[in-house]
Amino acid sequence: MTQISSGSTPASTPKPRRPRPQVMRLTDAAAQRISELTQRADSEIVGLRVGVKNGGCAGQSYTVEYAHDVRPTDEVVEDKGVKILVDPKAVLFLLGTEMDYKADKMQAQFVFNNPNQISACGCGESVELRPAQIDG
Repeated sequence: MTQISSGSTPASTPKPRRPRPQVMRLTDAAAQRISELTQRADSEIVGLRVGVKNGGCAGQSYTVEYAHDVRPTDEVVEDKGVKILVDPKAVLFLLGTEMDYKADKMQAQFVFNNPNQISACGCGESVELRPAQIDG
C-alpha cells in the first residue's frame, strides 16, 4: 500500500502586480466638452469610445463616437469626472496620449497629443502610429 503524504508545501506568495498605466488622460477642455456631449445626447450614453482605424493618406485615423454601453473588452478611463472607453485594439497605439479639445473660428475638434505618432498627413485627417514601447 502506498501512502500519500498530506504534508503542505509552502504557498508561493504572488508577485505584486505593478499598477497599469492609464491609457489616456484628458485636458480640462476635453473633459468639459465630453461632459457637454454626454449631457445633451439624444439617448443615454456612458461616455465616448476612442479608437484607431486604418485608412487615410498616412495610414490610420482616430475615431471618436458615443458609447451607449461598456463592452467587456473596453479599457475604461475615468478622468476629470468623465469616461472614455478605449477600443482594446487601439490601446498600444494610444498609450500615453493626451486628448484635448480645440475650438477656433473655423473649426472645433478633439486633438490627440500622442507620443506614438510618427507622422501625419498634410490634410490633418490621418496619422501614422507605432505601438507603444513597454518596458517590462
